[in-house]
Amino acid sequence: MSLPDAFPEYAARHGPFFVVLNAGSGHHDSDKQQALIAQAFKEGGREFEFLLIDDPARINEVARRAVELALSRQGVVVAAGGDGTINAVASVVISSGCPFGVLPQGTFNYFGRAHAIPQDTLASARALLGARIEPVQAGQVNGRLFLVNASLGLYPQLLEDREVWKAQLGRSRLVAFLSGIATLLQSRKQLHLQIESAGKAVALRTPTLFVGNNHLQLTRVGINEQQTDAVEQGQLAAIVVRPIGTLALFGLLMHGLLGQLGEAENVDSFSFRRLTVTPRGVKRIKVATDGEIAWMRTPLVFEIAPQPLLLLVPAPADRAEVA
Repeated sequence: MSLPDAFPEYAARHGPFFVVLNAGSGHHDSDKQQALIAQAFKEGGREFEFLLIDDPARINEVARRAVELALSRQGVVVAAGGDGTINAVASVVISSGCPFGVLPQGTFNYFGRAHAIPQDTLASARALLGARIEPVQAGQVNGRLFLVNASLGLYPQLLEDREVWKAQLGRSRLVAFLSGIATLLQSRKQLHLQIESAGKAVALRTPTLFVGNNHLQLTRVGINEQQTDAVEQGQLAAIVVRPIGTLALFGLLMHGLLGQLGEAENVDSFSFRRLTVTPRGVKRIKVATDGEIAWMRTPLVFEIAPQPLLLLVPAPADRAEVA
């Protein structure tokens, strides 16, 4: 199907919204959220349709259906959920040419917050009505998209353990913090990595490698301004922790909570456009992308996605404070 060049702009201003809604994201009640979203769109005189994710295994299928509808009816695909849901829907949307809207409903919502999208459901839905398109950079590792971050080593383990704690105690930042402490107490493993970028290669040992694509998250933990700015200029930022013991890891956790991670002597950071990472002695390794974990074959190639995401960002009057 051949689409007119004006399709994204027309869709953003006048097209129907196809809302992919994850009923399980965050602590929100699904029926209540649907009612608020519907209220906003009805008030704005926009057509809309909900496509519900009733099974996490079907999220790609539901997202593909939303893209098909948006292409055939010159509409907008909207993801309602946390960063993981937004990532999954964006992974399908990014190559389609469809404009993409976000209704943040997760615990941290770094992607939405970084683009001044309101965290309140009614406000974010209303903001979509007057939003404009802004091409937004995405990262990828071995072709798998990430909007906020990707990582290997200790960080994916933190995420896995956090999900276990959330299943038992519920979703909150306190639960995430406590589960992180428990993981650090048990952490012993070091990765042996060969990394290569811009023709330079180095071997290193580290408990974790973290790659960021979100200036807000990087700023909050205190990564230096040079790397944070690089993310705004077409690069990704890598954070590497030197081999340290459990007490030193707790120190790094406190530095991060205080927004001073970049000042810690055991942390190195650098920016890049393409980074090849080869773990020693393993053909497959766990990698986390926007909070979702998958096994990937090595070597790992981190790079900027070839196409930007056509994100709907709020008009100045509807922008939330970036915080």
